[in-house]
Amino acid sequence: MKILVIHGPNLNMLGKREPRHYGTETMDDINRQMADKGMALGVTLDFFQSNCEGHIVDRIQSAIEQYEGLIINAAAYTHTSLAIRDALLLLDIPIIEVHLSNIYKREPFRRNSMIADVVSGQICGFGSHGYLLAIDAAFQLMRP
Repeated sequence: MKILVIHGPNLNMLGKREPRHYGTETMDDINRQMADKGMALGVTLDFFQSNCEGHIVDRIQSAIEQYEGLIINAAAYTHTSLAIRDALLLLDIPIIEVHLSNIYKREPFRRNSMIADVVSGQICGFGSHGYLLAIDAAFQLMRP
């Protein structure tokens, strides 16, 4: 089984960017933890990060028939991108939306997710542990 993990804009700055909201772990730290968990489950994880909306759309489109699951933290694009939402609609696999912070306890504009209604589920507010929970969720949904 293969899961694609997509990190959106500014997540490459984790550890430096607003640690009060996003913690002190880097994206590489989180990816290592995820890879270890995936290995324990027998799941291969591929990681992708971009600050560019079009690159994220391209990567989602290229996932068709290559992956059995997708974990996405669309970051700021969560609240604005119809293009990413429409790309996700192309996939017929479990999709887990992840956010490090609880978007519903943040500024009003962050409380709306453009992708929430097209994903299998959403995990937010658990910091980097949310990504590990997302692996468990995707794994359970991928199992026959």
